Amino acid sequence: MAANPRRIRRASRRLTRILVLVGAAVTGALLASVAVSASAGYFVRRLLVPVRQKVDDTEVLSVGPGTVTIRASDETVAGGRYGLFIGGRATHLQLGEVIRADGPTVTRTLTAVDMGSMRVGPARWDQYYFAGNPDSALGLGFEAVDLDTAVGKLPAWVVPSGPVPSRTWAVHIHGRGATREECLRGLTVFHRLGIDSVVPSYRNDIDTPVIPGGRYHLGDTEWADVEPAVRLALARGADRVVVVGWSMGGAIGLQLLSRSRTAGRIAGLVLDAPVLDWQNVLDHQARVNRLPVWVARLGLAALAQKQAGALFGVEGPVDLTRFDWVARANELRTPMLIIHSDDDEFVPSGPSRALANARPDIVTLASFRGAYHTKEWNIDPERWEALVEEFVTKL
Repeated sequence: MAANPRRIRRASRRLTRILVLVGAAVTGALLASVAVSASAGYFVRRLLVPVRQKVDDTEVLSVGPGTVTIRASDETVAGGRYGLFIGGRATHLQLGEVIRADGPTVTRTLTAVDMGSMRVGPARWDQYYFAGNPDSALGLGFEAVDLDTAVGKLPAWVVPSGPVPSRTWAVHIHGRGATREECLRGLTVFHRLGIDSVVPSYRNDIDTPVIPGGRYHLGDTEWADVEPAVRLALARGADRVVVVGWSMGGAIGLQLLSRSRTAGRIAGLVLDAPVLDWQNVLDHQARVNRLPVWVARLGLAALAQKQAGALFGVEGPVDLTRFDWVARANELRTPMLIIHSDDDEFVPSGPSRALANARPDIVTLASFRGAYHTKEWNIDPERWEALVEEFVTKL
């Protein structure tokens, strides 16, 4: 029986429509997969790529007797003491508490012009309050040294507490995207206690050479850049070392404690807003950026794979499970003081609380309220220094 041409044409059209729909579904799935992968990759790259050029983010509008009026933002209206750069790094102001916050502007106390000369115009908020080096910022004599590391010579400050080297030294580690200036806030209390300090830099700092790849490894390689600072302290007469870590500096310090041959000489850790679990931090940041948490986790899972180098420009896979110190709590033996604000907008304080609950025998948690990330000293320097002094004195 001969085939009906009409039926053949109708069947052909139905088959064509089915194939188009199937093709669209497959294409959509592929595009969605590519989009998710791209989002996950972008999210992780933002964490790994250093920002070497900091831009102006506010403006000095007017100057009065002992006051400065600038554009308002969440940071510039925050309580506490902070700094302000004008003209790049030509001028630096030290600012005190808010006098008046009026819509788009905020007026703060002008504590000092510690660098350059006052002027109006574009400016950059400085969360560290102090700028420069230990001498220019704090009046503490220091020695500039270069530490030999696997990525070359990296600069460091050595800050003696007196004419004779101390038997206890402190190694201060700044956080991601920061500079050694972040650590200036913590130097005075150690100097007062008669403890010498060394403040190292590490790969991808803005004042160090750019290494191949130019990526952060979240502490997985940076701890090896800090280890020579501990060795310098030991070579100069230290019997023991206290590690002071800010944010990612805390993650670096804990890797130093768990992976360095010098770990046995580390007597204690002072950790300000430390990263104790990168997964927790990235989950939080995904929510803040209105991304599904699983997208961030997909990116972190890729970071641990053999292909991580090609995907993200890192030297090799980064296994973030080794950074989960709540899960690894039973491995810890070294006393630590954790200072963390419950209002930290970047590194949630939950893991700090969990670690303190898991190891109350060695972990002392000092909680703050009203401080943004690593700003506990800024809102209450007297309490911050008293906590550190009490902890270190008891070691």
